[in-house]
Amino acid sequence: MIDRSRLELIVREAGQIAMASWPGAGHALEVWEKSPNNPVCAADIEVNQFLKAELTQLLPVAGWLSEETVDAPERLSGDLLWLVDPIDGTRDFIRGRAGWAISVALVSAGRPLLGYLDAPARGEFWHAQAGQGSWRNGEKLTASSRTSLPGARVPARITSPEDADLVLVDQPNSIALRIAMVAADTADLVATLRWGWEWDIGAAALIAREAGATVTDAFGQPLNYNKRDPRAFGVLVTAPAIHQAAIARLADRARKLAG
Repeated sequence: MIDRSRLELIVREAGQIAMASWPGAGHALEVWEKSPNNPVCAADIEVNQFLKAELTQLLPVAGWLSEETVDAPERLSGDLLWLVDPIDGTRDFIRGRAGWAISVALVSAGRPLLGYLDAPARGEFWHAQAGQGSWRNGEKLTASSRTSLPGARVPARITSPEDADLVLVDQPNSIALRIAMVAADTADLVATLRWGWEWDIGAAALIAREAGATVTDAFGQPLNYNKRDPRAFGVLVTAPAIHQAAIARLADRARKLAG
């Protein structure tokens, strides 16, 4: 059995390492681009190195997949995997905004078993265990129970004309935090229509699912993890009663964008 108390301490310590470099607390920060319009900062690397060392020591048999580590094919040979985004929402982090989080999931046989999000700039710590529920700051979560798609709360800054009947709410840069908003009943719908990485969503998807939300890819198919190509087209997280309506609304757009 994994020491979950130790795991929580590791994730929280990673959050404090990030806070020690966060411009929102007045710290200077080294920033560069991994590729055009794809920023990374020194804190991403520092948190990644800390988590890799600590989590590997905690559970040496688990593989490793992280946004800030070169993918190693040996991760595919085992059933257990650490799935990590050291700072999800780097753009908000760099700008001194609070919409970022440390994201850590333990995947077993292609499914998240444990999920943790630490958002220290927001004073939020989220965690979930498969089959056992999810919590934010110790309070058990119950996802949105909305039954109608029109009027659904969506964390976004703008919507397309065909989605004008949706209600915009605050949008953190972190996709993990947006997904967690559905778990906490502060949003009803989160959807992306692009190729995305497993590390962006692994922990948050478990938190949302364990709170009662429905979680799939953009086409309504189950999400799988530790794939050879660690991507999926889109993520759709909703109150259960509006999931099919959301799939139907997005279907044409998803097919065109996915090619």
